[in-house]
Amino acid sequence: MLTNDTLSKWDRENFMHPSTHLGQHARGEATGRVIRTASGCEIEDRDGNRLLDGFAGLYCVNVGYGRPEIAEAIANQARELAYYHSYAGHGSEASITLARMVMERAPKNMSKVYFGLGGSDANETNVKLIWYYNNILGRPEKKKIISRWRGYHGSGLVTGSLTGLELFHKKFDLPMSQVVHTTSPYFYRRKDAAQTEAQFVAKCVADLEDLIAREGADTIAAFIGEPVLGTGGIVPPPAGYWPAIQQVLRKHDILLVVDEVVTGFGRLGSMFGSEHYGLEADFITIAKGLTSAYAPLSGSIISDRVWKVLEKGTDENGVMGHGWTYSAHPIGAAAGVANLMLIDELSLIGNAAQVGLYLREGLRDALGDHPNVGDVRGEGLMCAVELVADRDTRAAFDPAQKVGPSVIGRMLADDKVIARAMPQGDILGYAPPFCLTKAEADRIIGATDRAIRNVLG
Repeated sequence: MLTNDTLSKWDRENFMHPSTHLGQHARGEATGRVIRTASGCEIEDRDGNRLLDGFAGLYCVNVGYGRPEIAEAIANQARELAYYHSYAGHGSEASITLARMVMERAPKNMSKVYFGLGGSDANETNVKLIWYYNNILGRPEKKKIISRWRGYHGSGLVTGSLTGLELFHKKFDLPMSQVVHTTSPYFYRRKDAAQTEAQFVAKCVADLEDLIAREGADTIAAFIGEPVLGTGGIVPPPAGYWPAIQQVLRKHDILLVVDEVVTGFGRLGSMFGSEHYGLEADFITIAKGLTSAYAPLSGSIISDRVWKVLEKGTDENGVMGHGWTYSAHPIGAAAGVANLMLIDELSLIGNAAQVGLYLREGLRDALGDHPNVGDVRGEGLMCAVELVADRDTRAAFDPAQKVGPSVIGRMLADDKVIARAMPQGDILGYAPPFCLTKAEADRIIGATDRAIRNVLG
């Protein structure tokens, strides 16, 4: 067996990690954990530390760790057919079955699903298909995509541009010119604290209308948004936001891309965020919850009205030149089939709704009177605690103080509980597996309470 020091040395010398301070890691000034095994809501590192994962990896291990049903489905598929491509109409039993299962669960206006590997490539697919769609309709100028500040849609060139967080733009020459951003539906951080939710929604709508007027509706192809902002701070939309936004989009013939990489397949206590908020999407992006991250797989679910134009396009122009080598990979598809079956059989979406509410209310009860807790919010099994220097003014801490990361660090060190320090603010994020119990929720609540009071008093 490798010693820990040898493995750490190999890690520093050979492994470029995503979303990591490369210099500090390579020099050994900051290191991550090497995870050895996991079960339920807990992971175990190579040193034997068992940690309660309050973020399900990256909001993705929805059914929990160590599910033998999914492991066996993957192994059986690998033995039977490890790979064949899906080009030119080819498929596997697993990929065809999963497509059927996805469409049975999708909103009724959706028609087909295209499989990729991750949320970033799914949103790249969406943008390509949107451009293709408008070219087929004879509207070559209608290509811009509206995203929102603080939205997260991936870290590729187009998807990193769609993402509205500075970290994903800085020094990458992003965003691209085809992407424009509008106001984030972040009610707590509204500039005018006197605004009601209704007034704030009206401002979001007015800002969107102004943007469309400046750019020209005939240049704007689509609007992309998460039902609940995820990496941008776990921010549910204010009441009435989505109906009002959809009204604007319909008026200007702008397609709606609903990014459900996080919310799809139960995270909000509903199968899809689209049904949760009454969204009628033209594209739905899926990934994490599709396989609970047991194997890489993503999807672009395409509406009936868009699909008809895509069909027309290939009738006129021949084969559509878009595809990935690993699209609809049989092993990922087999994991997806087993995962969706487990979600149904174990009633995990209902548990996510119930325990999510319990977690959120418990955090409010424990922290509601703390002078540095500005907001406790969430929906389903997603919630966040936002820390502030002054509760009355909502003044933020100096980022150099790293208050959020300090609290997260104390939770891990003192109570072996993992939460996530969200970017662009001192925000503690939670998105545990759907199998979380109330006892485990209590453990998260207690760890958060103790860590905040230890760091901030």
